[in-house]
Amino acid sequence: MKSIHPPHISAPWRRFPLRNQHAGVTPEHPALFNLDCIEGAHRHLKNDSTDLILTDPPYGIDGTGLERLYSRSPDRIEEGYVDVHRTEYAHFTRRWIAQAERILRPGGSIYIVSGYTHLLEILQALRDSSLEEINHIIWKYSFGLHTTRKYVSSHLHILYYSKPGGTPTFNRNARFSEKDQDADGHSHLYRDLEDVWTLPREYKPGRSRNQNELPWGLLAKIIQYSSHPGDIVADLFLGSFSTAKVARAMNRSIVGFEVNPSHFEKKRLEVEQIEPGSLLKDLPRGHDDAPRRRRKRWTDEELDRLVTRFLEIRSGGRNKGEAIHSLTDEFERGRFAIRNALKRRGL
Repeated sequence: MKSIHPPHISAPWRRFPLRNQHAGVTPEHPALFNLDCIEGAHRHLKNDSTDLILTDPPYGIDGTGLERLYSRSPDRIEEGYVDVHRTEYAHFTRRWIAQAERILRPGGSIYIVSGYTHLLEILQALRDSSLEEINHIIWKYSFGLHTTRKYVSSHLHILYYSKPGGTPTFNRNARFSEKDQDADGHSHLYRDLEDVWTLPREYKPGRSRNQNELPWGLLAKIIQYSSHPGDIVADLFLGSFSTAKVARAMNRSIVGFEVNPSHFEKKRLEVEQIEPGSLLKDLPRGHDDAPRRRRKRWTDEELDRLVTRFLEIRSGGRNKGEAIHSLTDEFERGRFAIRNALKRRGL
């Protein structure tokens, strides 16, 4: 997937109707708070008020020290990163996930990005809640954790859950159409929907960054699949404010919390400089071009006609794959459906 970078302020944008205008939050007016998310959500967010939560909680690695683990120079790490001690992590996690569960609307989705150190505590807190698992995604990235006595750690976990009581938003064709293929005939959509994602970390030579800053491409992918323009997207641990920036650039309404006071105002102003919707034109976009008769039962008459047409095409010198591909439009069904139907007739 191509790298996605912050858009220029002058980039054109398209205005969309808003689906959720809770507490006056719109793409043009984000609600960002320099508060602990547990206290902040309790004070500022109503029950069932958020469409999507996308967040990256503290890693809880002995308080701090991520610059050592990821070979980053301390002077390139933004000051004030607030971690959670490992002895307090389970209690802390249960409390913020309880707030996330409360503020999500029925059918709302939550994506939690986590390393392996405290993955168990996060999973246990999720299992103790009413939230339901949809996917456990693995994000494989480059420039992993340097090691000498064990395998290199080069992945993070993305836990995708939803709140019961409604249908989760999942825009299957937001990024690719059913028939989009690469030069080798492989489906772009299938690969994009696999639960192992290979996306590079963003390399920022000579520039300061947050301890665990996520790439724009990963955030945009999640937001495309699991929200609509105007939806409220919440980040309970703003950190680098990347989620807020991407959400605003995708014309979503953003709510977020960041306890670190040292860079809050600077990052808040950076979010406000993003033109709402300015990233949309740079994102991959698909449409629902699924066959009209997908999942419909074959009649005996259709199967007879399919066999006849398949043999006619093959007799003209085309191979089996080409014959099946040419029949998809004629029979308004996918390649797998046609292949399986032919197998039933011994072909």
